[in-house]
Amino acid sequence: MFRSLCLQCHAVLRQSIRRQKRCPTVPFCQYSSTSKEPFDIATVLSKPSWSVRSLLPDPSNPPAEEITPKQLHHLLRLSALPQPKSPEEEAEMLKTLHSQLHFVRDIQSVNTHGVEPLQSIRDETEEGIKDITIGLDDLREALQVEEIKGRNKRPRRKRDELVDTKGVEDWNVLGTASKKVETPLGRYFIVRSRKE
Repeated sequence: MFRSLCLQCHAVLRQSIRRQKRCPTVPFCQYSSTSKEPFDIATVLSKPSWSVRSLLPDPSNPPAEEITPKQLHHLLRLSALPQPKSPEEEAEMLKTLHSQLHFVRDIQSVNTHGVEPLQSIRDETEEGIKDITIGLDDLREALQVEEIKGRNKRPRRKRDELVDTKGVEDWNVLGTASKKVETPLGRYFIVRSRKE
């Protein structure tokens, strides 16, 4: 039985069997809750357990790293943003920048070891999955222009059908060329590499 599984599946199965041998009689629900009271979602959600304000710096404490007005002006120039018009506006910008840096550092300090990075944001509802799923109906038109050929039965695109290029290639290619040459083989335009 184990020979037909891949190494990862084999390891997961082995771990689950070991776990069952350690505590075969204890159900999983006993680990999740110590109290035998019914769980009330409304009481849990009525008291906040966390706030964004905890990530913002304490206004009474001075910032650990001082950002000088010179650095602020340099950042504003790099971002093509307007310079502060008054010292009060400059102080407000510095205060905002300090709080934003504190917030970013708190976010960066989160331990993400072992967490796989997010590749994309998808709609994982049933409708979203149905919308992005490519089915046989979507491919039917492409499959109709193929035929099976050869001993290995490889699909090949039919070459008998002509592609409709009417209206696509009707533009004048040489219309904007300053110098043109007509030869028996065709019409060409000339490109001069230096001015005359």
